[in-house]
Amino acid sequence: MQGKTVLITGASRGIGAEAGRVFAAAGANVALAARSRDQISALASELGDNAIALQCDVSVFSQVEQAIADCVDRFGGLDVLIGNAGVIDPIFHLGNADADAWGKAIDINLKGVFHGMRAALPVMRAAGGGTVITVSSGAASNAIEAWSHYCASKAGAKMLTECLHLEESMHGIRAIGLSPGTVATEMQRVIKASGINAVSQLDWSDHIPADWPARALLWMCSKDADEFLGTEISLRREDIRKRVGLT
Repeated sequence: MQGKTVLITGASRGIGAEAGRVFAAAGANVALAARSRDQISALASELGDNAIALQCDVSVFSQVEQAIADCVDRFGGLDVLIGNAGVIDPIFHLGNADADAWGKAIDINLKGVFHGMRAALPVMRAAGGGTVITVSSGAASNAIEAWSHYCASKAGAKMLTECLHLEESMHGIRAIGLSPGTVATEMQRVIKASGINAVSQLDWSDHIPADWPARALLWMCSKDADEFLGTEISLRREDIRKRVGLT
């Protein structure tokens, strides 16, 4: 990744923040995008001169477009886009779901992924290619109680990634999804506090550390992951963990 540029949404904490550290350690220029300016500014300072903080709400296309423009202005291009921003709260059953909160999850988890793709495509196509990775979930393929907003948005994002591969692979765009499994992040604390469904009953020790999916994201930028383009890989698979080098 030496000299390459990666933009990560949802980079203020969890998988996004760890991905920033992993890609920076691999020699990449890192653009950290999130709503929380203080958190991404602190991380950018930690990572050094080859990292920038870009305050951005992925649910607003103009902000995503501006973040990518600022990234290109600073580093000269964009090689990798990681669509990681996502929310799961509030957790509620369909019968008492708040319509505005349900829609906001769609705006972030689904429309946010589209906004990133749409803003990055002109840059990547002009450069002859690039990699777009969507951080997905097992919820994209399995219904989970009280997660209708999360399941629906992740399923949509999974299909968006497949559409991107179908339409843009001939232009050198590598599109691929990552389903990390349950990860020891703040989102799992929200899930635990809800007390709803089997996922909330898991022990903290059942969750993988956030640097595992971060390292998987780095591996997915390599040719070794090309056989999975247009699909979604799962870190639950032992063979994938071995290829990434996770133990």
